[in-house]
Amino acid sequence: MLTLDPEQTAARQWFEHLRDQICAAFEAIEREAGSEASFTYTPWDRHDPSGEPGGGGVRGVMKGRVFEKVGVNVSTVGGTFESEFGKTIHGAGDDPRFFATGISLVAHMANPHVPAVHMNTRFLVTTKRWFGGGADLNPSLPISEDTEDFHAALKTACDAHDPDHYPRFKKWADDYFYIPHRKVHRGVGGIFYDHLEGAFADNFAFTQDVGSAFLDIYPKIVRRRMNMPFTDAEMAARNEWRGRYAEFNLVYDRGTLFGLKTGGNIDAILMSLPPVATWG
Repeated sequence: MLTLDPEQTAARQWFEHLRDQICAAFEAIEREAGSEASFTYTPWDRHDPSGEPGGGGVRGVMKGRVFEKVGVNVSTVGGTFESEFGKTIHGAGDDPRFFATGISLVAHMANPHVPAVHMNTRFLVTTKRWFGGGADLNPSLPISEDTEDFHAALKTACDAHDPDHYPRFKKWADDYFYIPHRKVHRGVGGIFYDHLEGAFADNFAFTQDVGSAFLDIYPKIVRRRMNMPFTDAEMAARNEWRGRYAEFNLVYDRGTLFGLKTGGNIDAILMSLPPVATWG
């Protein structure tokens, strides 16, 4: 079992609390749609290369009428990075020991007018301590009202802490969630931040506000669009766009690589992939 200090414990408890709130909100939407779908939770243990206990997590997945497939995962892991990979991680170049706790969410929606979404926040400890994460909206059929409301919610969360956060983290998301070989962005953006070091209380409060902003705005967008009629052509557009999403996550996403390189649960790591996708 991992031994956690007070900061690590506080972060872990928040991510688990946020998971519970989000899952309850998503299940409530399914009930409104006349569905009894609920999350299925699967715990998993991680084995560290050092031979010591390496923590683990819980994978939560729901397949329903509104949420075709949504995964909400929490994990708390620690141990040592393997050889060369540790040198690529902030603060781990000379000391491979690490700790990481966080929440990761990806929702793929049944109705092509409801945007898919990704949200992840995390706390990492190497020789440094920092928070990272963000949220981004991924519609196959973008609607300006949804994009504007999503960004406005994140901007409000950012502005409460630092007026420079939103423009900086929005640009970071625009640069990061880009598919070079397609020359397109993965979606309509959001915010992305990493290596947020300094006062734990301040950065933790910001990370909590990002999670709360997501919990407030995304269910509103889902309810706004989930009963809209759609055509076969719009469904085909959704499935083709999902192929782009899969390409990004398998080729470029750092979170996918981190999970695979640190012995994470494969099903939890790849829950970001859509249940159905097409390539032209």
